[in-house]
Order: sequence, then C-alpha cells, then structure tokens
Amino acid sequence: LQVEESAISLWNWTVTKHTGAVINDEQRATLRFVACRLICLCEGSDPPEGTIRRQILMSMKTGKGWIDIGKAGLADGFLENAMSSIEKLYVKLRNGSEGEADIQVHRADVEKSLFKVLSYQAESVFAQGDFQKAVMCVQRCKDMLMKLPKETCYLSILCYNFGVETYEWKRYEQSSFWLSQSYDIGKMDMKYSVGKEMQAKVLRLLATTYFEWDCTLHLDKALKAINLANQENLHPAGFFLKVKILLKSGASDEDINSALAEFMHLEMSLDFCLNTAKLLLEHGRESVGFDFLKSVPERFESSPDLGKITLLHIEFLLQNKKELLAKQKIEEVIIGHYTGKQLLPEALNQLHIILWDRAAKYYEEKSYSEALHWYNYSVSFYTPGQIDQNLAKLQRNMASCYLHLKQVDKAKEAVKQAERCDPNSIFTKFSVYKIAVMENDTDKAVEAVIEMGKLAEKPSEHEDMLRVDKNTGSNLLSLAAQIALENDQQIVAIKALEYLSEHLQDCRPLFTALKCLVRLMLSKVMAENAEKRDEDVNSILNSLNLAHKKLAESFTEEKFTGDMRILEAHWFRKVAWNLAVQFKDSPEKMRDFFVLSFKLSQFCPSDKAVLIAQKTCLLMAAAIDLEMGRQVTHSEQTELFSQALQHLQACKEIWKVLKLTGDFAKDPTDTLLLLYEFEARSKLNDPTLHNLMESVWEQPQIEIKTLEIIASLAMEAPARYPVLCKKALKSALNLHRKQAVIDAEKFSKCLHSLINISLPTGLTDLETCVLQEVWDYFEDALSVVSSTDAYPEMEILWLMTRAWNTGIFQYTVGKYKEAEQWCGLGMRFLNHLGSLKKSYE
Repeated sequence: LQVEESAISLWNWTVTKHTGAVINDEQRATLRFVACRLICLCEGSDPPEGTIRRQILMSMKTGKGWIDIGKAGLADGFLENAMSSIEKLYVKLRNGSEGEADIQVHRADVEKSLFKVLSYQAESVFAQGDFQKAVMCVQRCKDMLMKLPKETCYLSILCYNFGVETYEWKRYEQSSFWLSQSYDIGKMDMKYSVGKEMQAKVLRLLATTYFEWDCTLHLDKALKAINLANQENLHPAGFFLKVKILLKSGASDEDINSALAEFMHLEMSLDFCLNTAKLLLEHGRESVGFDFLKSVPERFESSPDLGKITLLHIEFLLQNKKELLAKQKIEEVIIGHYTGKQLLPEALNQLHIILWDRAAKYYEEKSYSEALHWYNYSVSFYTPGQIDQNLAKLQRNMASCYLHLKQVDKAKEAVKQAERCDPNSIFTKFSVYKIAVMENDTDKAVEAVIEMGKLAEKPSEHEDMLRVDKNTGSNLLSLAAQIALENDQQIVAIKALEYLSEHLQDCRPLFTALKCLVRLMLSKVMAENAEKRDEDVNSILNSLNLAHKKLAESFTEEKFTGDMRILEAHWFRKVAWNLAVQFKDSPEKMRDFFVLSFKLSQFCPSDKAVLIAQKTCLLMAAAIDLEMGRQVTHSEQTELFSQALQHLQACKEIWKVLKLTGDFAKDPTDTLLLLYEFEARSKLNDPTLHNLMESVWEQPQIEIKTLEIIASLAMEAPARYPVLCKKALKSALNLHRKQAVIDAEKFSKCLHSLINISLPTGLTDLETCVLQEVWDYFEDALSVVSSTDAYPEMEILWLMTRAWNTGIFQYTVGKYKEAEQWCGLGMRFLNHLGSLKKSYE
C-alpha cells in the first residue's frame, strides 16, 4: 500500500512539475515509467475497477510519453499492458452488469480507451518502421469510428501526419496510402470532419506525392487529387500545383489557359503571379506565359512593386533570345526613371544585375562594343557626380572594354571616374595599372603595383567584402605580373611578383611566383653592370630566404605534399649554389648563397649527392668567413671566426654520416676541417685549441703540408702560438727526413721557418739549450746540403749568414768560444756555395 501511494504521489508530482517546466519531456517520461512500473508491481489478483482504470491511464500515458520523445520501442510493453487492463476492465464490468443495456454502456466506455491505445500503437509501430502493423492498427481504429464519430478528426490528422513523414522520407507509395486514408476518414462523418481546408491540404500533398513519385505513371491520379483539392477549397497553392502537373503532362496551351481562368478571381499575391508566369516561361510556354504576364499589371495597378513584372519580362525576353524587345523594355524603364516612374531600390538593383550579366556575357565572347552598350544602360540610372562603389566597378568594367578596343583615352576617363567614386579600391588601382602598362609608363605601373600590394596586405575598410576575399589581392597581383610579362615590362613584373610572393598563403602558387621572380631577377642581374647589381642580388637573396621560410611553414599545409616540398627545395638550393659560384668577386654574397643552399637542402632527402653538396656549402662558407676575417678589423673578426666555427661544426656532423656511404680516402675534407678549425680557434684565442692539437699530433697519416700550414697559421695575427708553431714544424721536419728521397727545396723552407721561430733575429741573450737545439737544425741542414746538389743556393747563403751572425752576437757579449763555434759553422756552409762563394769568401 505504501509503495502504491508513493507511486501515485510520484505520478502526480511529475504532472505538476511538467506544467511548471521544472522537468523536460525525457525526465517526465522516465518518472512516469518508474511510477507506472511500481503500480503494476502492486497489482493484486483481483484489483478493483478504480485500480484497473488507473493502470490503463498510466500505461497509456507512459507509452505515449516514450513515443513523443522518439523512443517508441520502450512504449510497446506499456501499451500492451494497457490493452490487457482494458480487457480485464471489460470482463469485470460485464460480470457486474444487470442486463444488455448495461453491457452496451460498458462496451462504449471501454471502446474509447481501446481506440486511444490502438492509435498509440499505430504511432509506435509507424515510428519503428513497421508499415503493415501500423495499417492494421489504423484499420481497427477506422472500424470503430461508427461508434466513436468524434474521433474522426483525430484519426484523419494522424494519417495525414504519417503521410507527411513518409513523403519527407521519399516513401511515396506509403505516403499516398496514408494521405488517401486521411482523406477517406475525413469524409466519414461530416459533422466531426477536419473541414474542407484541411481536406484540400491533404489532397494537395497527395497530388504532390503522385507527381514526385512518378509523374508519367501516376499523372491521372495526381490530376484527380488536385482537382478534388480545388473543389474542396480553392487555394493559390492548388492552382500552382495544377499548372505544374499540366505542364509536366504536356497539356495543350488551351488546357493550361482554362486552368488559369479558373483561378483568375482568386486573391493572389504579386510574387505568386510572377512565380506562375516564371513557371510557364521556364517550361517553354511563351505565348501563355507572356499573355499571363501582361495581365498581371491590371491586377496590381496600385502596387509599388510593379517593376518586378517588368524585370521578369526582360529576363525571359533575354532568355528567349528576344534581345531587341528586351532593349526596348529597358529603354522604357530608363525613360520612366526620369519621368517619375522609378523602380523600387530592390528592383533597380536586380535590373543592374541583369544588365551586368548581359554585358559580362558579351565581354567573355569578346564582343566588347556590345558589352559597353549594356554597361551604358546601367550607367543611365546614375546621376552625374554620384559617388557609389557599384558605379566605380561599372566604370572599371567599361575601362576594360575600352582597353580591348584600343580606346585608351576613353579607358582613362572611365578609370578617372572610378577613382573619384572608389579611390581606395584594389580593383581601381589595377585598372590604373593596366593603362600604365599599355602606355609603357613603367614608373606609373610600378607605383600602381605598390599601391595594390599595400591594399592586398590590408584591404580598405570601405572595400565591398562581397567582392574582396582573402585571395583577391593575390589574384590581381598574379594577373598584374602576367600582364607585365606579356608586354615585356620586366621591371614591373618583378615588382608585382615581389608583392605577390609576400601575400600568397598557399604553397603551390607561392613557389611558382617565387621561381618566376627569381628567374626574372637572374636575367636582369646578368644584363647589369657590377654597380647596379648589388640591389638586385639582395632581392634574389630575399626571395630565396622567403622560399626557405615558406618551405619550413609548408608542413602544416595538407595539400602540399612531401614530394612537392622536395622538388621545390632542390630547385631553390641549386639556384643558390649556382649564384654562389658566380659571385666569386663578392665573398660576402658568395658565402650567403652557400649558406642558403645548405639551409634549403635540409628539406631534401639526405642521399649521398645532397650530403656532398651540404658539406661543400658549409666548407665554402667557413672558408669565406675566414678569408673575410683576415681582411677586417679586430672587432669584426670575432663574429666572422665564430660564424666559421658554427659552419664547421655542422659540416663535421654531415661528414661523419657521409663517410659511412663510401670510400673517401683521397678526399681532403678532414684536412680542410682541421686547418679551418685551427685558424678560427687560434685567432679567437680559444682555450680549447691545445686539446684540438693533441689529437692532431697523434694522427699517423698527417701530411707535411698540413703541419707547415698549421705552423704558419699559429703565428698569423691576431694568433700567436710559437710553441704550437715549433711543434708543427718539428713534426714536419721529421717527416721530411723520413722520405726515401728528401725534397731539398721543401726541406730547406721548413728548416728556414723552424730556425726563424727558434732563433729570433737580434737576440743575444739566448739560453744554451736553445742554441744547442738550433745548432742541431744547422747540422741537419749541413747533412742534407752535403748529400745533394739540389739544396737552393740562397737557402745555403741564408744558413751561412744566420750561423755567422749568431757567432758575431755571441762575440759582442764576450762569449768567444761560442762565437768561434758559430762562425766556424757558418764557414762550413761557405764551401757549398756556388757562384756566390767568392763574394763571401
């Protein structure tokens, strides 16, 4: 009992809260479901009449609730419960009856509930797509209408709703069945019928269903349905549909005129009449259509919208190739415009569209004079001095026609008018540009391109947003470049392409523009003298930098594939490489192009060819930085040498990978990397220099030449590393000695350098160990001099002189023994002199 009371309370609460919009439909259905289930659980073996009636009501409403929120499957159980409870109620009432009269009363009472449940079941199975079950339920309801005539309207509308839904799902056969049922049910009891207007609405939809299903097959049914609809209730929609069906059936003009006559007394809107005329004309019924159109103004004499009729007339005259008649109509409208019969603004705008479309058609056909004729019609509606953006566009279009007709003065006048109306429009600037190119006025054309570039970057706030989208600026700049190229105006084309490259967002057209720009710039640069070349070379550099930037950004663009990126990167890196090679006389530019070629190559697959190119670019860039560093002041050197180190570091990484791809035994890259790094670090006074050299001394394959260069670099300003210099020269000298046949000339030079660094000129106070070390070098020299005639005589003379002078220096400080030794050493070289011996003897 407590559960039953709680369930009833929950049900009642749900009803009151829904009224106050506290809960939504789905929440209400769920609460009803709970309450109803609880009531069913509380049912005894022989419930009283009131309990059964309550169960019927609750089950019906719960089922209907699920149907209304689109969960028809959940409704079936409750509707079956309701049906079962109705049977129980009927049995209970019949058992308590006292005669046939009582039984009839109870049966009528039960049948109302039964009708409701059957209709809900019909809705449920219909929603679940079971057409046959829905038909059965509706048929049972229909059979009960004789006893329940008041339900006629309800059942008719239910069938109509089924018809509407199946029509929307394009299930035309089912739709025609339900709509026919709706009409038939509506006729069963005129007292409780849905009314003539509703019946006509049902029949119109039935006719439409037949028409759209298969007009050829069901044409007679469609006509019969629409005629019945119009008999029930005359309505413009019925009139329009009948005309539509007749046209589809290929009815004669006479039949269609008869149909039109039936409805002439009806109240119809102007738009409806125009749509009817349009329908007739679109189906090629010119005679009927134009006659009907001519009759319309009489019906709407006082309407301010009469211009719509004229417009439709003009449109269909043009469509039916009756251009002369259309022109006459347009001229009548122009006269009317200046004699107090102006079109409404909306109609006038529509007329302008018709005129412009016609002009555009002739423009595309290259009939420029005829296009101007139609544009002039449009101009006729503007007053002198009027400022209007559409007038500006009109003048620009006319200017284009004049240009094609080579009437430059008229084109200039039209553009002047456009500038007056809309000076900040990119389209106006483009018109100015076209004339400048045609007149070969390079300065004015470049000026116009610059203005277009600025407007493309930031469209004017006055610009018509319907005409200017994000691509308009780039499209016009692209066209500007094309026009310049067609007219052999290279400078103008370059300027247009520069702005276009900055403005384009899509990768494919952007790289196309950049390649075109680079090619043009290259041809211009090759034709220029060195003085003018710098600025253009910088422009090429900027374009290649932009290409690198856009390649880096292109990974986010889906349409730009990896293969496309690789192709573009190869093209630009090769251009950068070729430019680097060409600019030998300009180290800075050469370096910049090599660096750019390397950067661009990073977007290419790392195959052997690309790795070699990358290595070469970086080596060349480092070499140029070092060369430039030798020629500038100390403050600038630091940046250049540091930059060189960065290039070398990157090059080392690439070289490691490259060496894995093949045999590079004869490749000098290792030596170059060592020498360049040594120079950069020594001139930067880098503390890691000694660590670098430790690994060098340990190399077994190091060449004599490499050691000699290291020695030279160690003492080249601003570097000063005498210890490293001596060590390198000693190592070189040792390698010279190990040669099977000593190259006397190379040996002499190496020894010369070693003695110079070990025995500075002019110093007298030398340590004994130093003198002994240098003495050994002289002895080495004597040994080689004695064994070959190839030792350069000037080097022998130099050795003799250095030894003699060392002795003299010792003598001046009182070291007579050492003086005698060194002078004697010098005299030993004297015997090996040739032609110079007598001079020194």
